[in-house]
Amino acid sequence: MVSVTSEASRSRSKKVCVIGAGPAGLVSARELRKEGHKVVVLEQNDDVGGQWLYQPNVEEEDPLGRSSGSIDGELKVHSSIYSSLRLTSPREIMGYSDFPFLAKKGRDMRRFPGHKELWLYLKDFSETFGLREMIRFKVRVEFVGEKEEEDDVIKKWIVRSREKLSGKVMEEIFDAVVVATGHYSHPRLPSIKGMDSWKRKQIHSHVYRVPDPFRNEVVVVVGNSMSGQDISMELVEVAKEVHLSAKTLDISSGLSKVISKHSNLLIHPQIESLEDDGRVIFVDGSWVVADTILYCTGYSYKFPFLESKGRIEVDDDRVGPLFEHTFPPCLSPSLSFVGIPRKLIGFPFFEAQAKWIAQVLSGKSSLPSPDQMLQSVADFYRSRDLAGVPKHNTHDIADFTYCDKYADYVGFPHLEEWRKLLCLSALNNSQENLETYRDSWDDHELLQEALQSSHFTNLNS
Repeated sequence: MVSVTSEASRSRSKKVCVIGAGPAGLVSARELRKEGHKVVVLEQNDDVGGQWLYQPNVEEEDPLGRSSGSIDGELKVHSSIYSSLRLTSPREIMGYSDFPFLAKKGRDMRRFPGHKELWLYLKDFSETFGLREMIRFKVRVEFVGEKEEEDDVIKKWIVRSREKLSGKVMEEIFDAVVVATGHYSHPRLPSIKGMDSWKRKQIHSHVYRVPDPFRNEVVVVVGNSMSGQDISMELVEVAKEVHLSAKTLDISSGLSKVISKHSNLLIHPQIESLEDDGRVIFVDGSWVVADTILYCTGYSYKFPFLESKGRIEVDDDRVGPLFEHTFPPCLSPSLSFVGIPRKLIGFPFFEAQAKWIAQVLSGKSSLPSPDQMLQSVADFYRSRDLAGVPKHNTHDIADFTYCDKYADYVGFPHLEEWRKLLCLSALNNSQENLETYRDSWDDHELLQEALQSSHFTNLNS
């Protein structure tokens, strides 16, 4: 590998800005400080947690989460978590390498706990490692851009932020910026004929919190994701009818069981059009008159604060070019992103990625040349295209070994086998037993193996 880190900066501590105090930002702050960097974390909310900091009040948010009405392109509500949400993975696999996600007396001790329990875990993590002292809360980042320098070898960044309460604007210079803003806030919406003129209620799951507002309604849920299924199962208890519109009618046996149990839950293909008389017409010609359409259609990547002069772009949810989904070749290593890849075991992945970034910035680890990184990105895009992966799924990795790639850069242990097997076990169980998999499972032997691993037994070392 060709090092792009100069000898002068090799031993130098960097002043680093981390944007976001969610799971990716918190562990990034810890790893950066561990490497001797001076860290400032900017967080728009009043506490840590990012997506896991539940925000029940969504009245001010646009129902479809469209941010075009705001001056800075930002949303008013960051979290997309609904009240009843429970983890889809068992707690054992979720923890950072040296901070297991333990069940605590007096709290939600279930293996698949509710969202508040994971938020409390993140609070515990930030308290245990003294991270709060690095965080400035209620601060919104408005601009991140390169500082114009005659000496272009060492890049610096201007970060402009605004205190939410006082409106005071701060402009600071940093050696490096780590973007850890998450990717479950900006709704991704389908393009459906008649959508813009349909007069009835349309909302994205970003602003869904509780089922009560949909009592006795006919609701069309668009999208057969885990959240689409969960929300449909919750709505079926209060709504008159729930019509789940999916890309394919080839559904899991778990969902089939749920549908056969509820006469008011029906599955449909995709929507052809929305009509002025309230009808939702599906591609097979069937139709329903709906009160509400609820879009569970996922989220997009957006970085409205970032001025990269076109060197980083989001094209149909492909953020690029990014070497290993982390470093933009032309702006590395002083700009990096944590947590872009999806469909991975999140927290251990964020940790491995954060360690790599911290060590590249300190000079312990080096990157290939910009040209080599660009070639690597081009090769990756080509492989995705050849595999028939749509552009908007570029960052959906769904590969356990990917985490190990980052670990290898910094000599960090690979993802434990028991984490992978417990994850797959939960996934398979959900496919078969959608309603009960969180509370009824048969992976007891795997669980014992996990609990006897060093991840859980080295707590006092």
